[in-house]
Amino acid sequence: MSFHEISVVIRAVNRASSEFGRVRADAETMAERVRTAGTVMAGLGAASRAVAILGHQFGFLTTEQERWLASMSYVVTALGIFMRSSWGVAVAQKVYAVATTIAAKVTWAFNAALAMKIALLTLGVGLVVAAAAYMAWLASATRDAASAQEDYNTALSKQERAGRRRGEEAEYERITRRGAYY
Repeated sequence: MSFHEISVVIRAVNRASSEFGRVRADAETMAERVRTAGTVMAGLGAASRAVAILGHQFGFLTTEQERWLASMSYVVTALGIFMRSSWGVAVAQKVYAVATTIAAKVTWAFNAALAMKIALLTLGVGLVVAAAAYMAWLASATRDAASAQEDYNTALSKQERAGRRRGEEAEYERITRRGAYY
């Protein structure tokens, strides 16, 4: 490796290490937020169970309603406890990564659609310009053809007049040779 290659590698590692540090900090912040949300959910589940028991004791809830509310509170508590674990954080980060990937792909698709729209618009403008140029050429060619036709008709009429005159002269000669006019 040359000195230049080594310096490029060192610069790349130095620039990448700050990004890795930022990603690590973001992951730690997200993990802490997920754990906090898990704690809140576990507390909500426990509180829901307490409300179910008290509601049943005071007669506000039937036995079936109390059982259903208790079951839901167990599910919420279990979900909160799961989110506080490292597995829960890993799953939340995986879900976040998938959601981010989907959002990036949707953004890419929107950008591609916008680029395609611009490309089609540009193509459409180009086609209009090309059609206008063709129509101008066609009009010019038509004018040239009409002018050529007029020139041809003029030349033809001159030729016909000259031909008639020659015919008249030939007739005059024939008649004078016979001596009809003298």
